[in-house]
Amino acid sequence: MKTILSINAKKAKEFFLKSESYMKVDLPSYIKFDKLLLELSTKLNNKSYHDIKKNDPKKLENVNYTLLHNKNGKYDWRPFELIHPVLYISLVNQITKDKNWKEIKKRFKKIQKKSVVQCISLPLVSETNHSDQAEQILYWWEQVEQQSLELSLDFNYIYHTDITNCYGAIYTHSIPWAIHSKKVAKNNTKKNLIGNDIDEHIRAMSYGKTTGIPQGSVLMDFISEIVLHYADLRLSNKISKNISEKDFKILRYRDDYRIFVNNPTIAEEITKTLTEVLIDLGLKLHSQKTVNFNNIIQGSIKEDKLEWMIREHHDKTVQKQLLIIHKFANKYPNSGTLIKELQNIFNRINKETDKKRKEKYFAKRENISVLISIVVDIAYHNPRTYSISIAILSKLFSLMNDKDRLLNIIKKILKKFNNIPNTGHMQIWLQRAIIKTCKPKFNEKICKLVNGNNVKLWDNTWLDSNTINIFEKNSIIDKKTLNHISNIIDKKEVLLFGVDPYNKKPSSVPFTL
Repeated sequence: MKTILSINAKKAKEFFLKSESYMKVDLPSYIKFDKLLLELSTKLNNKSYHDIKKNDPKKLENVNYTLLHNKNGKYDWRPFELIHPVLYISLVNQITKDKNWKEIKKRFKKIQKKSVVQCISLPLVSETNHSDQAEQILYWWEQVEQQSLELSLDFNYIYHTDITNCYGAIYTHSIPWAIHSKKVAKNNTKKNLIGNDIDEHIRAMSYGKTTGIPQGSVLMDFISEIVLHYADLRLSNKISKNISEKDFKILRYRDDYRIFVNNPTIAEEITKTLTEVLIDLGLKLHSQKTVNFNNIIQGSIKEDKLEWMIREHHDKTVQKQLLIIHKFANKYPNSGTLIKELQNIFNRINKETDKKRKEKYFAKRENISVLISIVVDIAYHNPRTYSISIAILSKLFSLMNDKDRLLNIIKKILKKFNNIPNTGHMQIWLQRAIIKTCKPKFNEKICKLVNGNNVKLWDNTWLDSNTINIFEKNSIIDKKTLNHISNIIDKKEVLLFGVDPYNKKPSSVPFTL
């Protein structure tokens, strides 16, 4: 596997313009952005959005489309943004101009040479049959969890901390500081610097605001790394004056830090200095998530994963296994282990019902309605599991022979989820599970597009008519795929790994972020 910095400008542009890079959030297979991105990229032809704009997009409040994702089954939610495709492509064009790309790579290289922070979160370009996102998870496991365990030979303490609302708090003017230095950026605010171009594009996406960058794309992950690498550099410059590098080790995955020391006083000094560095960038550490362990083995593995490892949690029936998972979910909501175990349930049900006679045996042994109830409750309280939970439901729905009873159950599920605010992501997946059975109305605009309604995701009023026509001719809903999908969600739609990448067994990857 290789990082984005190891490829040239042309390859970087191809990488960022992939549908998988444009929107990382898991979506059904019939939602595709490739065709629209390709047509618009051809239209822009390496130019900026300024060349085709009719008005200033910064004056429009809803240029991007926000897909809402509930975080806890209550009132906390995360906005994933489908960046306006023209602004997205325009920004990619600017970043991947040969001169600009070389300058950005040079800056990263310079920072990495001086930094005492080992960054493990630069976007990866897959060289295998795994997706880029799957490779990112593998890399996290190898470079964060496994390396943390190894560091127990050198250090006695591990401190965990992360940045509060990192993407939402990034000060856009800090991007040119990070690329060109603060002094150069402040003295050249009108000059055509790539840092200024990035800043200007993000403000065009965000109603002119200078705080926050959109979440949901690999491009914005990369831009956040520009700022976070700059924070790494400033931290390195400050602590190197007082602390020897042999006395600590810092690993960073995006906005999560792991600090290894033998002397807790040194960790406290590093954390204090990091706080000071982040304040100047509009960022701050999450005080409630800053914890320390005096046993690195225990502190290196996430608590939920460690507890699942030592539990007796296998049972002969799917229902009992789901109840064990349900109990675990109450203690560790939205955890990576929870998702992994639901993926195992998904694979188990498929395996036990892969033929008609097996389906009949499964239905006699298991109460399908009860299984549905347990899975729905897990999804209700653990929004991070929406796609895999609803994939399980799609299989369970197919095992019900009484259509009227099935429709009644679906009606109850819809009513239950209607009690949760900000659930656009959930609606998209629930629609996928029932689209061959019934077509209820959903509030989510993407669901309305799937149902054939004429709705607009992005505000295009600032564009010329020729560009607007491209949007009208290139729907993000692939009708051919939609018309031929099965009523049962395929594992390729919801699993990053069809098999365990190490032992090739038909289960999901045994480690998740």
